[in-house]
Amino acid sequence: MNPILKYLKNVFAAKRVLGDDTDLSGLVKADFLLQQLIKEEKAPGIAITVLKEGKTIFQKGYGDADLEQKQFVYPIKSIFRIASVSKPIAATALAYMVQEGIIDLDESFYTYLPDYPKKEWDFTIRQLASHTAGIRVYKGKEYGLNKPLSIKEGLDIFKNDPLVYEPSTEYLYNSFDWVMISAAMQKASGIPFEKYVQEKVLNPLGMKNTYNPKSHSDRNQGQTGEGANSISTSEKQNLVTKFYTKGITGFRKAIPVDNFYKLAGGGYLSTSEDIAKFGQAFLDKKVEISEEILNQFLTAQEVEGNSTYYGLGWQVSEDAKGRKFFGHVGNGVGGYSNFFVYPKEQLVFSILINCTDPKVQKNLDAIVDCFFNESKA
Repeated sequence: MNPILKYLKNVFAAKRVLGDDTDLSGLVKADFLLQQLIKEEKAPGIAITVLKEGKTIFQKGYGDADLEQKQFVYPIKSIFRIASVSKPIAATALAYMVQEGIIDLDESFYTYLPDYPKKEWDFTIRQLASHTAGIRVYKGKEYGLNKPLSIKEGLDIFKNDPLVYEPSTEYLYNSFDWVMISAAMQKASGIPFEKYVQEKVLNPLGMKNTYNPKSHSDRNQGQTGEGANSISTSEKQNLVTKFYTKGITGFRKAIPVDNFYKLAGGGYLSTSEDIAKFGQAFLDKKVEISEEILNQFLTAQEVEGNSTYYGLGWQVSEDAKGRKFFGHVGNGVGGYSNFFVYPKEQLVFSILINCTDPKVQKNLDAIVDCFFNESKA
């Protein structure tokens, strides 16, 4: 028997997901596929939140936030590393600075940080935000760095290296671009980057469970941090998931890392509910940025006449079935994330996993697809 049909025979499982609405079999399929990821040990824990026209149509936790303690994942309160889903958050803060006249996207980076080592070519904030400035990618152990660096100190990792190519002639995705942007933002505004993001983005949108790992002590493998929001340190210790990496013998604790210096590119922690709320804010026009400026961030850039499928801090693309979306995929030590906003269909997806690249993107794509089938029903 087809495993999904077999699953559907479990009336109690179906009602747990659907209530009395038996027409929404696509949601049952999504539930089945998510359970399979845990059953087949492809992920230790998963949190998912899906919104349709602003309403939560699917929200569940799967597997464990802590494998040793058998603590379940809760989509409302389990906090994950969101990795590069941090970039759209940082990009939103940058858009506010552009609107306020604090930063000009087409101004040279050196206007804001004149002491940064000069390169063969000049480059702008826009080129950094679109990953076309020529900044290099991680080398060696930089991906898993565990040093308590400030954002400015983080520049020391790569600032003396030459550009990989002449700006705007190629596209090279990396997180160092956003370390540079965040350094420029706090220099231009005179406000710490994390404080500006908190005041302009997180607080106004009610993202109470999103915070930065600043001052984390690496206790409990570096999973607690003192963010400037409403969650106390003791509560965070209870809610932050454990972080894992998958090896030949199964899941093991991920190496400790300190991601504060690259907060803008991949350092934030959050819940699936908060990230979905963030996406919905764009559909509801709660992000008070002019359409002219926002369009610049949410329009895919081009290099040599070819689309990069990337705007300014946002992936701007379409899925395998041609449906347009903006959002981001993230992968970091102990965390993997999917965040997609589909404007036409009015759907928002937030999926968080507490494991370094679990190699399940095709599975997640199939799960996301279930909801479009139902939206047409």
